[in-house]
Amino acid sequence: MIHIRQLATSPLPLPPGWAALPLRLIIGFGFMQHGFAKLARGPDAFPAILHAMGLPFPHLLGYATIAVELLGGLCMLLGALVPLASIPMIIVLIVATITVHWPNGFSSIKLMSFDAAGAHFGQPGYETDLLYIAGIVTLCLTGAGPVSVDRLLARVWRRARAAHG
Repeated sequence: MIHIRQLATSPLPLPPGWAALPLRLIIGFGFMQHGFAKLARGPDAFPAILHAMGLPFPHLLGYATIAVELLGGLCMLLGALVPLASIPMIIVLIVATITVHWPNGFSSIKLMSFDAAGAHFGQPGYETDLLYIAGIVTLCLTGAGPVSVDRLLARVWRRARAAHG
């Protein structure tokens, strides 16, 4: 029987590794959503923005960013090759933090006004980028969890190692 003190303090009495699932789902979905949003504006729209910002090689960086967001997001959703996928994902977040969000300060929510049309917000800061990085690093340190391609690969590789030696 679970006592109230077990539900009042962490960790909750759940099997280990399950905390990775909600992290993977929101990080993966969020990254893929950003990639799809860039594509929805047309494949050349994001490189044009990077060009206007003065970044070098805007087409290369633009298409690479979209690929990282879509493929990295999918890897996170599936829990596949998480440490490997994390590297370009974190690079994209650091570049976004430095080039776009840093001048706007920390907070990602800046309520500017509220009227009959609803809430109006200012430019987001780098808070969300740091939250994504923290989640990605956590997944690298703790693993992708029990329902993941990484767990399946670990089992397969362990069996292959045992069979060969």
